[in-house]
Amino acid sequence: MAEESIELPLYVIGADEVPILFSNLMVVQHEQKEFILTFCQFSPPLALGPPEAQREQVKSMPYVPVKVVARVGLTPQRLSELIGILQENYNTWLAKQQGGERQ
Repeated sequence: MAEESIELPLYVIGADEVPILFSNLMVVQHEQKEFILTFCQFSPPLALGPPEAQREQVKSMPYVPVKVVARVGLTPQRLSELIGILQENYNTWLAKQQGGERQ
């Protein structure tokens, strides 16, 4: 007896309620069966005064803090889908930019 499949549409709920977090640094790790994407924010250190004073201020800093804003785990299949979706969206955006259209 063949199983009958039932298709139901997906409806994303609450996306507008989740804040959009800016990320200017990404770390990608992989294991045998998964990829982990870590999205981070960082700002260059604030240094004031003439260039020599700024260099000294930066040299005295032990590190630049980096804040993790999200970590996402993906299977290889889902990562491949994400790469395709991102490439398609980037190509669409690029075509609009080259066509002189503004978003």
